[in-house]
Amino acid sequence: MSFTTAPSRWSDVWLVTVARGISSCGDFLAASALTLTLQSAGAGGLAVSGLLLAATLPLVALAPLTGRLADRVDSRTLLVLAGLAQAGICVALANTGGPTLMIVLVGLLAVGLAVTQPVLAALIPAMVRPADLARASALQQSAGTLGALAGPALAGVLVGSFGTRLPLLVDAASYLALVAAGLLIRTRRGGGRRPGPMATGAGIEARAWRLRRDPLLLATVIGVAGVVGAVGAINVVEVFFIRETLHSSTTMYGLVTAAWTLGMLAGAWIFARAVARLRRDGALAGAALALLGGCCLMVLVSAAVPSALLLVPIWVVGGLCNGGDNVFGNVLMARRVPEPVRGRAFAVYVGAVQGASMVGYLAGGLLLELLSPRPLVAGAGLAGLAAVAVLAVPLRRAARAERDVRPVSRDEPASAGEDAEPGAGLATPVPGR
Repeated sequence: MSFTTAPSRWSDVWLVTVARGISSCGDFLAASALTLTLQSAGAGGLAVSGLLLAATLPLVALAPLTGRLADRVDSRTLLVLAGLAQAGICVALANTGGPTLMIVLVGLLAVGLAVTQPVLAALIPAMVRPADLARASALQQSAGTLGALAGPALAGVLVGSFGTRLPLLVDAASYLALVAAGLLIRTRRGGGRRPGPMATGAGIEARAWRLRRDPLLLATVIGVAGVVGAVGAINVVEVFFIRETLHSSTTMYGLVTAAWTLGMLAGAWIFARAVARLRRDGALAGAALALLGGCCLMVLVSAAVPSALLLVPIWVVGGLCNGGDNVFGNVLMARRVPEPVRGRAFAVYVGAVQGASMVGYLAGGLLLELLSPRPLVAGAGLAGLAAVAVLAVPLRRAARAERDVRPVSRDEPASAGEDAEPGAGLATPVPGR
């Protein structure tokens, strides 16, 4: 890789961090409120599955378009226009009661997310030096996690006290934070601008970059997507498992969901320190897949609990693995993808993972019509562990082939995670699941 020595723009990182934290809180607040509303109204697994599919489909279907938009159109323009559109959609969502229209509006809301997600993901590496990338990634992960931590818990309280409308209006206001960030951030991409202080390439021409030409990255994307697809039914089953099988309140549902995101917060910072020790990209990819296996193991263990309160420590451990996996994945993408096409690369990655999650959502909705929640939770955990075992084989082969072709040299420059200790010179503190 070729790196520049310009200083990291931490003021921009903090602007994005605050904006992401606020908007993430609004997102999870609205998602939890809508899920609880459907469940409380007597809707079955198919209705909840439909809501999750509507929130995911645009991320998959529009990935080829939104990734190119993120690389070619001014990032400020995209953030401002998408944020304003999402705020308006949330206001409309707060004033509708029918489940069909609700699902349609959720789908439109996800169109905005399909635009802003690759824009923000590609901006972060452009803001910081390689040595600061892991810290910046952990900071962004923490912001999203704190928002996801507060959102479900707040939803449980607000829905029980005020109904669905207030949480959705709060979500509408949260999108204005993205608009403000878009106007204030100095780092900009797209519109013919040159890259910022981060890397300008990954050893290949940007125009020639294709995911299929990078066997290690391709194996990583397939591995993550495969595991997410296998275990993804838990996102549909979870609300029924907690509310009906374990007979818990909406507040307890929010607190249990928040436990996973609390673990993600800790995991982001704990595993950001480990990036510096993983000099080989193959080792980084393997560690990410292993952490996904930890998530699946916690899902399997959770199927045996007799009460929702016991889910809290299990979910914290699962979230810790999830947070580490997200940091490793972000650093791996930034290391291997040329700067001019990072928006497209992140969109492809998100599209693959979200497409796999749709399989899990659909399976969860259909299986809930046939089986009770507890065996489905156990089945999701087992399916995820099986996927990790199967998909580890091609990932190991790709890592071994790359190691044979290009061994690490003692004179090789430090990778993007070198000396990346979170909190050094910083105040503390995605998908989320």
